[in-house]
Amino acid sequence: MTKTAKATLQRSAQRRTVKQAPETIALMECNEPFGPESNGILMSPEEFDAADPDDFQEGWCYEIINGVLIVTPIPLEEEADPNDELGYLLRRYQETHPQGGALNMTLPERYIRTEKSRRRADRVIWVGLGRHPRRKDMPTIAVEFVSRRKRDRVLDYETKRDEYMRAKVKEYWIIDRFMQTMTVFSRGHGRVRMRVIQKEEAYTTDLLPGFELPLARLFALAARWSEQPE
Repeated sequence: MTKTAKATLQRSAQRRTVKQAPETIALMECNEPFGPESNGILMSPEEFDAADPDDFQEGWCYEIINGVLIVTPIPLEEEADPNDELGYLLRRYQETHPQGGALNMTLPERYIRTEKSRRRADRVIWVGLGRHPRRKDMPTIAVEFVSRRKRDRVLDYETKRDEYMRAKVKEYWIIDRFMQTMTVFSRGHGRVRMRVIQKEEAYTTDLLPGFELPLARLFALAARWSEQPE
């Protein structure tokens, strides 16, 4: 990262919210990486894009939401394991199904660039490009695995839905291990449609012809972790 970009990020850090402790500013002025103490500082999407991975402490997730840096823990095993399984099912479809070429690529933990934010999606899927996706190609499908915090439910079901639909994501999947459902939002004919798929069902979509997602399989993996003692 250039000295100019780093200085820009440090100035952004100094424009902190009232909740931020003074020691956070000392951290930034010492050129230390951003970490959990940086939660809540003001930072533009452009400043965030200019940052180098080495500027952020490992073991945390970083997002820009309306010009504010949000730092959260990495996903729990109850979310990561089903997400990994979803990736496996998609890759297997791509490699073995006669129509698997519809899937160009899927990756976990990627950013979706919106006008004012950099949202970290649990999984993104590119479909129908006819080529390998480029770094800034908007994903065709965004996937979120709901976590237990109440504020995250509102974020997943409402805030991200609105942002992803405005960003022209074609489908947004919310996989909710607590409700044992998958909610799909899609754009069509100028409006957003919602469909709820129950645990016993397998989800299919015209975007991935021939692909079936067995929800019970994902929920079983989440339950296996939830049933273990802390």
